Amino acid sequence: MASAEFSLRFDGWGDIPFCNNGNPKSVPNPEFYLTDIPAGTTTVQFYFKNLNVPAANRGASKRLPVPADGRVPAGTFSYRGPCPVNGVNTYEWKATARAENRVSGNAKARRKYPE
Repeated sequence: MASAEFSLRFDGWGDIPFCNNGNPKSVPNPEFYLTDIPAGTTTVQFYFKNLNVPAANRGASKRLPVPADGRVPAGTFSYRGPCPVNGVNTYEWKATARAENRVSGNAKARRKYPE
């Protein structure tokens, strides 16, 4: 099975405390919207990173069942939230879709924090 692209969107950071000291806290995920999920996909896993500090591991979700409507509610999992030392950083969520243990697709979405 070839890997395919699908779409990931999130419209904001959700209900998280403001952070700008470089010491991120565990916060709930924002609401995600997935579209064009590859056929046969059984799970999706989310990864989070700061593109300005790519070596910093910000966390990942467990493999989650693929939602029938493509919506992953806010608060489904926790991660180390956005928290630049000063200024604005760009962060990226990556969603990896899997059909059993094979990657069936990837999607990415970026936002700045703070906005």
